[in-house]
Amino acid sequence: MPKRYPTEQRERATRMALDRLEEYGSAWAAAQALGPKLGVGPETLRKWVVQAQADDGSRPGPTSEELAEIKRLKKENADLREANEILKAASIFFARELDPRHR
Repeated sequence: MPKRYPTEQRERATRMALDRLEEYGSAWAAAQALGPKLGVGPETLRKWVVQAQADDGSRPGPTSEELAEIKRLKKENADLREANEILKAASIFFARELDPRHR
């Protein structure tokens, strides 16, 4: 189970890494240097920095809002598929019950 960080800590760590990004040259180098000092895993911090860059448009990729929308749509799609399967099973059941040859 992934460790959840408080929003304040996440924002502060991301802001600090973004401010020092030019010093280190890459998000990974900044995350490796700053992550342990901030109590955050380097890969976690790197992902936060990359997502922050996507959110502000300086890096291509889906924004946080787009990712949330995709997640919501995937869940809705799964729910609709499940409801569809239930309806198919019910229609098969009732079709058998109403079939005069089946009695």
